[in-house]
Amino acid sequence: MNKDKLYRITEYESFVCGKQVPGYKPLPKKTFDELKNFILTNKEPNAEFLELLGISYRKGVGEIITAKNYVGVISMKDGTTIEILPKIYGDAAVSKDGIYANAKKLLLRMLQTLKNTPFKSLQTSNVDVTKMDVFEVFIRMYIEEVFSIVKRGLKSSYESVSENTTYFKGKLKVSENIKYNIAHKERVFVEYDDFNQNRPENRLLKTTLEYLYKRTTLLKNKKDIKNLLASFSSVSTSTNYEKDFSKVIKDRSTKDYEMALTWCQVFLRGKSFTSFIGSEVAVALLFPMEILFESYIAVKLRRVLDLKKYKVTIQAKGKYLFNELNGRKWNRFQLRPDIVVERIEDKKVFIMDTKWKVLSSELSSQNYGISQSDMYQMYAYHKKYDAENVTLIYPKTDKMDEEVLTYKGADQVTVRATFVDLMDVEGSLERIMEENLS
Repeated sequence: MNKDKLYRITEYESFVCGKQVPGYKPLPKKTFDELKNFILTNKEPNAEFLELLGISYRKGVGEIITAKNYVGVISMKDGTTIEILPKIYGDAAVSKDGIYANAKKLLLRMLQTLKNTPFKSLQTSNVDVTKMDVFEVFIRMYIEEVFSIVKRGLKSSYESVSENTTYFKGKLKVSENIKYNIAHKERVFVEYDDFNQNRPENRLLKTTLEYLYKRTTLLKNKKDIKNLLASFSSVSTSTNYEKDFSKVIKDRSTKDYEMALTWCQVFLRGKSFTSFIGSEVAVALLFPMEILFESYIAVKLRRVLDLKKYKVTIQAKGKYLFNELNGRKWNRFQLRPDIVVERIEDKKVFIMDTKWKVLSSELSSQNYGISQSDMYQMYAYHKKYDAENVTLIYPKTDKMDEEVLTYKGADQVTVRATFVDLMDVEGSLERIMEENLS
C-alpha cells in the first residue's frame, strides 16, 4: 500500500483542501480539485435520497468534501486512492487505525452478501486487510480467480485468421490476393481457422491483468500479475472491450470464467452499482449504504432464524396499495417491504425494513429523526399484509439511548424502531426476533 497516496475517511467525515484543520482530513490541492470535479460531474440533480459526496463551505475552514451515502474506493489515474468506509459507532478507546480496520472488514462482509456480483466470492481469510486498501483487496481477489483458471488451463477455440503468407492454407481470398500480391507471385492471401487461446474471454482476462499491473502498488500483487501474464503470451490484448464482452460465450465450458469475467466488468467498465465518470479517475467502485445494509441484514437474518419454522422473503412483491380504479381491477402503487417473515405454523406475518440512518435521542421531540414518510410506509405494510407488527431496523449508534421504540395506534397498528450493533449483528438480530416473533 502506498500510504503517501492513500487518503481514508468514514461516512460523515470530511476532507479539506491542503491544510491541517482539527476534525478534518487534509487532501493535496490537486487531489481535492480532482475529487471535487468528479463529484460535480456525477451529481444527479433529480436524485431522491442518495448523494455521492457533499461539497460545502465553512467559515474559517474553506471548502470541504463530506462523505455521505456511498462507501467504497476511488482510484485516481496518478495512483492516488481515496477510501470511504462505513461509519461504525462503538468503543471510544479503539484507535483511529483500529476503527478504520473494523470498518474495512465490515464493508467487505457487506459486499459478500450482494447477489449477482463478484464481491460475493470475496475470501479474505488469507488476506491481511489492514495492510491493503479496498482496491488492492479487489485486485487480490481477481488474481486468485485467474490463478484458478490458469491452473485448469486456458480455453482454446477456433479463430478465423486472414494473412498474406508464402504457403496455401484454408481458402484463397481473391480480391485481397489481387490487391496485395499482383507483383508478389510467391505470396498468397488466405483465410483459415486456427485453434488457439486467442478468444475474447482470454483477451479480457489479459487486458484486465495489464491494467491492474499498472494500478497496483503491492509488490505481491505486481509479482503475481507478471507471472500470470506469462501464461497469456499467445493471447492478444483487447482493443475493443464492448465487442469482446458481447462475444463472450456463456455455457458449461466457460463456467470457470464467470466470476473472473464479472471482475473484468468491474475493472474495465467500472461496474459496481452505478457507473461513474471523471477525467482524472481511473476507477470508482462506490456502493450505496442503504443497499449494503439491507442486503447484509437480510443475509444475517436467514442465519439467525430457523428456516424450517419461518419463511423469509426479501423485497417481497405482490401487494399493492390500491387494487381498483373506477370499478376496474387496476393494481397500482406496489408495496415492496425489505423483509417479510412468515411463521409457517400459523401463517402470521412480520414485516421489517432497514434504514441506514443515524437516529438521535436529542431529536426525541422530532420523532428521533424517523421520517414521516417511513412511518406512512410501515403503516401501509401493516394493513396490506395484515402483519402482527412491523419493524424499522437502524444501525446502533452512541447517539441513541433507547434500544427499542414502540409506537401503537388506536387501530391496533404497532410499529417498532430498533437497532443493530454492527460489530455483533447476529446477536442484535436474535434479540430483535425474540421481541417481534413472540
